Amino acid sequence: MTTEVVVRTDGAAGILSLNRPKAIHALTQPMVAAMTAALLAWRDDPAVAVVLIDHAEGRGFCAGGDITLLRESALSDGGAAGRRFFFEEYRLNHLIMTYPKPVVAFMDGITMGGGVGISGPARYRVATEQTRLAMPETGIGLFPDVGGGWYLSRLAGRLGPYLALTGARLDGSESLWAGLATHYLPAAALAEAKTRIAAAPGEIETVLADLAEAPPPPRIATLADEIARLFAADRYEDVLAALGASGSDFARATLDTLAGKSPQACKVALRQLATSLALPDFAANMAMEYRIGGRVLVRPDFAEGVRAVIIDKDHAARWNPATPEEVSDELLDAIFAPLPANEEWTPL
Repeated sequence: MTTEVVVRTDGAAGILSLNRPKAIHALTQPMVAAMTAALLAWRDDPAVAVVLIDHAEGRGFCAGGDITLLRESALSDGGAAGRRFFFEEYRLNHLIMTYPKPVVAFMDGITMGGGVGISGPARYRVATEQTRLAMPETGIGLFPDVGGGWYLSRLAGRLGPYLALTGARLDGSESLWAGLATHYLPAAALAEAKTRIAAAPGEIETVLADLAEAPPPPRIATLADEIARLFAADRYEDVLAALGASGSDFARATLDTLAGKSPQACKVALRQLATSLALPDFAANMAMEYRIGGRVLVRPDFAEGVRAVIIDKDHAARWNPATPEEVSDELLDAIFAPLPANEEWTPL
């Protein structure tokens, strides 16, 4: 059992504490395996009535997935290890989504990528004044996976496409306003919340309501109408044209942000969200995202994006294709195409 996740029980609670502080608790394959094993063991254990997911020390909650493993896989084994990671990570996401017992995720701190993947499907999602939630994958040539297609596409207005394309960060009050969090508690109250829930798992909602406080006004709410108008299209070129025609300070700043994103990743994200809305359930969404993930992993933009943002930090990625117009419908069709039956993603 990895020490990168502390698995324990307290009263009637099973507790999963992410414990990789130097990497802001980014998920490794052993962490995914440990969390999955614990959840499966607790599923039929009458002594465990609720599951709490939190982080140990540091700026957690969870900064994402194991980008180093994914890039090495893309460059060295044709993406095989990366696909295995996605397969198992997505199974964990789906297990949380369909778990028969309540799951409470404490999103206290940085909650990005894989962190959204393990908090988004929880029944209770607690934000604090320290929450910084984002799906920043278009900046490294990926796409908002781990269920992002499901969550983001179902937000009000066109907030989902905006978050998916720009990687914009939401604070705790904005996460609550958007519906990505269910409660807003001061960070100082979390220890009491966990103790009380473990002692009285049937009173989760009462405990969270008792300890909640009114969040500050969500800044993004003032932009909601403009986001809905400028991000109305599912075609990336149309979004860029709307932003260019607007002339507002927000539109200009957003265009500057999008100029640094992978055109391929942005087009993939828009199709992903639009497609997800027509899917019957979360498992179908995850199967779609697994098809996309295994393919974009080995396309040029991922390795180049990680180089530019994480390795060299020059933020000067050379995207290929270089422009939205060069990302053809045929390329997107190939990225989204079904896999051979024996290679498709399946839930546990």
